[in-house]
Amino acid sequence: MRTQLENCLAAVNQVLLGKDRQVRLALACLLARGHLLLEDLPGMGKTTLSHALAKVLGLSYQRIQFTSDLLPGDILGTSVFNRDTGQFTFHPGPIFAELVLADEINRATPKSQSALLEAMEEGQVTIEGATRPLPQPFFVIATQNPSSQGGTFALPESQLDRFLMRVSLGYPARNAEKALLQGEARRDLLPRLEPILDHAALARIQAEVPGIHASEAVIDYVLRLVEATRSQPAFALGLSPRGSLALLAAARAWAMLAGRDYVIPEDVQAVLPSVAGHRLRDAADPAGHGGGMLVQWLLREVTPF
Repeated sequence: MRTQLENCLAAVNQVLLGKDRQVRLALACLLARGHLLLEDLPGMGKTTLSHALAKVLGLSYQRIQFTSDLLPGDILGTSVFNRDTGQFTFHPGPIFAELVLADEINRATPKSQSALLEAMEEGQVTIEGATRPLPQPFFVIATQNPSSQGGTFALPESQLDRFLMRVSLGYPARNAEKALLQGEARRDLLPRLEPILDHAALARIQAEVPGIHASEAVIDYVLRLVEATRSQPAFALGLSPRGSLALLAAARAWAMLAGRDYVIPEDVQAVLPSVAGHRLRDAADPAGHGGGMLVQWLLREVTPF
């Protein structure tokens, strides 16, 4: 199993150069049955990462370009009257894929953004009074540009909380960008990727993640981190119980990718910035993006033992 996971990581890293940690975080997010928010500038490889993951994991893939005129029906699907049968026939929207890329999610109106809430939380959608299950696995990768906020609708805390992780790819290192310039276009490599895991293997791995052992000492460390966000005056908002569950689930998935069946404090520290950064707000600037600095404070001040 570990060999298959390492092969998946290696295959994606051949396409997305110099982003080993970010690729590992994205795969850990999927194994923990979460959803991923990629927040970065255009042209950093966000779409390439999502497409490469879908290819190596053998998942059906749909990309939705979020714009201000996007309607919920464009995401979920709609019923169309069939004159031959005299009945309405439901045509599923792109949400009925196993990996869905919600590109520039904050450019859609809150009404369209909310169409994803039930899907991400419950694995189902309700359309015209009928509840329809989504495929399993179901993984949403949403992207947004943190710099260009003109004409956008900021995601509310309730929707940010639906994302297990927020990850930034960042600029590539010089040697990685040199290889990028000298080699083939990354998107030309995508069709050559072959599935490494099938659905049964992926489902089995996802089912094993909650069984990764977390000792009482590790759980106490998670609790101390969470309690610090609730008690220290620097934090405008503390982590909710969903946040603490997310932190432990992500740490378990990170441990599995490391080939261990138990969690160590370093696993918690590795995923904390991605799990907690978008959930925390600085009391001095509640509307800002101070989560990163608050996470660094947590890592420095709250010790494992």
